Amino acid sequence: MTVSLTKGQRISLEKVSPGLQAVFVGLGWDVRQTAGDAFDLDASVFMLGENEKIPSDQHFIFYNNLTSPDPERSVKHMGDNSTGFGDGDDEAIIVDLRKVPPEITRLIFTVTIHEAEKRRQNFGQVENAFVRLLNVQTKEEILRYDLMEDYSTETAMVIAEIYRKDTEWRLNAVGQGYAGGLQAMVDRYV
Repeated sequence: MTVSLTKGQRISLEKVSPGLQAVFVGLGWDVRQTAGDAFDLDASVFMLGENEKIPSDQHFIFYNNLTSPDPERSVKHMGDNSTGFGDGDDEAIIVDLRKVPPEITRLIFTVTIHEAEKRRQNFGQVENAFVRLLNVQTKEEILRYDLMEDYSTETAMVIAEIYRKDTEWRLNAVGQGYAGGLQAMVDRYV
C-alpha cells in the first residue's frame, strides 16, 4: 500500500517497508498545454556528507554522470528523458541503501528546467509533478509525494531527500523551489 506524503512530511523507510534494501526513485511531470516551447526537465541527486556538501564533483549524479563514484555504484541515474512525454516516470534513479558509503548522510533529489532562463520557462508551467519510491525487490510503490503548489518563478526544485537518522534511512518530502536553475542547486551543495 502506497503512503501519500504532504510537503514537509518525514517518514522512516524501514517502517513503511521493513527490510527495504534498494529503492527506485521515479520522478514525473507534465507540461501545461499553454506552455509553448518544449520543456526539458532534468532529475539529479546530490550525495552529501555531514557538512551538507558533496565530497567531490563525482557525487553529483545527473545525465552526464550517471553513477556514484563508490565501488558499489550505490546510486544510478537511469538516463535523460529530454521530452517528458508519456505517462508515468519521466526520469528514474536507483539507490541501493545498503551500499551508500557511510560518509554520505543525505541524498538530495532535485529537478531543474534545462535552459529555463533562455526559454523563459518555470515550474508554474509544469503540472502533475511527483516523486515516488518503489521497493526494487518487490516492485511495490511504497511512497508518493505529489507537488501541489504553483511555483511560478522557480526553475529548480528540491523534491525530496533521503537521509540517515541514527541507523535508519528516512525520507523528507521537501517541495522547495528556487530561482536560478541548476546553478542554484550547484551553488548550494558544492
